[in-house]
Amino acid sequence: MRSLVLVGLPGSGKSTVGRSLARRLQLPFHDSDHEIERRIGCSIREFFEREGEASFRDLEQQVLAELAGAPDTVLATGGGAVLRDANRQVLHSAGHVIYLRSSPEELWRRLRHDTQRPLLQVADPLARLRQLHADRDPLYREVAHFTIETGRPSVPTLVNMVLMQLELAGVLPAG
Repeated sequence: MRSLVLVGLPGSGKSTVGRSLARRLQLPFHDSDHEIERRIGCSIREFFEREGEASFRDLEQQVLAELAGAPDTVLATGGGAVLRDANRQVLHSAGHVIYLRSSPEELWRRLRHDTQRPLLQVADPLARLRQLHADRDPLYREVAHFTIETGRPSVPTLVNMVLMQLELAGVLPAG
């Protein structure tokens, strides 16, 4: 099987759903943001502040190319992974891309107490989420093979929704 790649805005559940999905499928799980932090030895937020977004996106592109190439794995990407055309091409061709789509309002409900996401450390985080959604939704849709509307279901329900989509598409054998 090719990789399963999760994309979506910050807080859409990529890491949490990805970890659960990998466990259910008995596949290795990788989180591109965690791998980047492991390599740089600090948080993405610190790196972002010190080196800037362009340096971060260069490193992200390199890590995504490496991780997406591994077969039989589940990969959670950072929310901005789709910003570069090269990343969209690598992700789309390397695996089955699943877009976990959430409304800005739902994301704000989940993230309102999170201080670790650099793009949300602004005066009006909800407005920022609305702008991110407007900018990135077309890119997520472009790269995705499947779109799952996250809404408010539990993680196990979302995992089941992903598995059902993959089974219906013939990516996984019917369970």
